[in-house]
Amino acid sequence: MERIFLLDLDDTLLDFAKAERENLTRTLAVLGVGTDEEVFARYHEINDGLWKMLERGEITRAALKIKRFKSLFSQLGLSADPVLAGEEYLVGFPEICYPFDGAADFLKTLKNRGRVYICTNGTAFIQRRHIELGGFLPYLDGVFISEEVGADKPSKAYAEHVATHIPAFRPENAVYIGDSLTSDRGCAEALGVRFVLFAPRGVPKDYAGERAESYGELLSLL
Repeated sequence: MERIFLLDLDDTLLDFAKAERENLTRTLAVLGVGTDEEVFARYHEINDGLWKMLERGEITRAALKIKRFKSLFSQLGLSADPVLAGEEYLVGFPEICYPFDGAADFLKTLKNRGRVYICTNGTAFIQRRHIELGGFLPYLDGVFISEEVGADKPSKAYAEHVATHIPAFRPENAVYIGDSLTSDRGCAEALGVRFVLFAPRGVPKDYAGERAESYGELLSLL
């Protein structure tokens, strides 16, 4: 029985939180805005909330890119240009990439066990570059980026696209690995496949499903 491994990218294979902080610092510096822990916390809360809205189909991707900075500047009482911030944020992000230690080796091991696919909601040109910089390409059989698919995780349309574009896809042979209990677990449910939460920063206290805090634990489960 050939196994099919579906993996999220950000905060599953890549340290997105670290890259986000660095890119936000760089972006705001261009606009003459300084950063501190309050700025990081506010931005993360705003951005995370907007991405969850995107998952539910309540906001467009184009609107999200500007609204996160408009909301941030409003909360901080700043007159900086959110459109310029949104554009600058995307310009430098492709080159800011921090794979988790052991991520490429983990994919190599999975590739020896079956087929490996990435499923991500990120911006296409950024995600493509990060996959390349992370050294992941040799171990992948395919990549499904929502911006290219035309539907976002965890929508039924996205799941159907994934299922119909993986040769000989059978839910009972597949497992989905991701860090999000909304987009990733929701996508696994839409596909009808097993879900394993990857939580390198700790498992949520109220989560009782399959989980792992390291790639070693994941391999043991799989």
